Amino acid sequence: MNEKNKKIELLGNVPIPKALLTLGLPAMIGMMINALYNLVDAYFVGGLGTSQMGAISVTFPLGQLVVGLGLLFGNGAASYISRLLGRHEQEKAGQVASTAVYSSIIVGTIAIIGIMIFLYPILKLLGATESIMPYAITYASINLIFSIFNVFNVTMNNIVTSEGAAKTTMITMLAGALLNMILDPIFIYTLNMGVAGAAIATALSQIFSSLIYVFYILSQKSIFNFRIKACCFSREIMSEILKIGVPTLIFQLLTSLAITLTNMASSNYGDSVIAGMGAVTRIISLGSLIVFGFLKGFQPLAGYNYAAKNYARLHEVIKTALLWTTLFCVCLGLTLILFPTPIISQFTKGDAVLIDIGQKALRANGLSFMLFGFYTVYSSLFLSLGKAKEGLLLGICRQGICFIPMILTLPMVWGINGILYAQPIADAITTIITAFVSIRLYKTLSFKVVSDCEESA
Repeated sequence: MNEKNKKIELLGNVPIPKALLTLGLPAMIGMMINALYNLVDAYFVGGLGTSQMGAISVTFPLGQLVVGLGLLFGNGAASYISRLLGRHEQEKAGQVASTAVYSSIIVGTIAIIGIMIFLYPILKLLGATESIMPYAITYASINLIFSIFNVFNVTMNNIVTSEGAAKTTMITMLAGALLNMILDPIFIYTLNMGVAGAAIATALSQIFSSLIYVFYILSQKSIFNFRIKACCFSREIMSEILKIGVPTLIFQLLTSLAITLTNMASSNYGDSVIAGMGAVTRIISLGSLIVFGFLKGFQPLAGYNYAAKNYARLHEVIKTALLWTTLFCVCLGLTLILFPTPIISQFTKGDAVLIDIGQKALRANGLSFMLFGFYTVYSSLFLSLGKAKEGLLLGICRQGICFIPMILTLPMVWGINGILYAQPIADAITTIITAFVSIRLYKTLSFKVVSDCEESA
């Protein structure tokens, strides 16, 4: 069996635990390592001072926006590709892959130019204070110029995973993150470049990851050829990409908005609070990205078997994903609750206010993170099945419908505690909404599993 047939076999016939581990574990490790881009920058920049740490905190939403552009086309295409492969339409899947990659580069370039033109007022809006602004300008300017490589990387991450090549994704992200870890201390401290050094190290690491993906394409290891002439901007293909990609982009935009609103609320209490909440955001995002990484392996399995009408296998995929993600989220949540002070202390030279705010926020978010696996599995599931409305609803709940009212109102009536507990309260409400939305789908899939069993008998 050749390599390309093995990828299809993995999606349709390999036992679920093995298939999930084969697809999900490399993607999970890759996303975890990729998340270290953020934590490594925060760790090394934190040694420069509170204002410098605050600078990378207020610029974090811009990075999330760039990732969102990659997900717009990458995740949208990946969902459609998995379903096309399940229906054995490989040629059309190749058109979708090529269309997504080149579309992301074009749209990403336009968006980055637009942000660069209005960078100062954008950073002001994101919560940069006068003491933070010079560092934020320096860091964001360099980061944004080279972030087109990250748009390409995120798009390719999703597409390559959708064809069953999760190991390639893991190796690519691992290589980039390790390079970033090596370059950060060299550029920041040895060459005395400060926050500019952190941005340059990240840019070079992203370029390196892009080169690995280019080699993967040129070596013809992919199911797809990614040629410009394979692009097809038909109404059908673009609508299928966008109906899943747009909810994913909205989710990323809301994540950026949530961080911005948190920074704006924190700015009333000084740079230390901004930096502390920024560090907490990066720590929680590490756990979140590990879950998202695992679900990158879950999504092609779910989409492929749904399209192939293998509902019994789909049902097992969902149950296994729910169990594994919940176990991870509970373990990480307990770690954050039990050891908040030593964790948050890694991001400052000894700022007492930053440590105090950070450890309180970690405890609160650790408690609510235990619920993260449940609602994220169902949000990912709806998108992988092509059910955009339900996926959009659940995607915008946590950082949008539930969080925005909390962060706008709680600080006014509860002071700084309103900032600390806005996200945990939003998480609890999101879990309740997810339970109601998922009941109908669960009943439908259960009925189809029973029907399949009766037909087999």
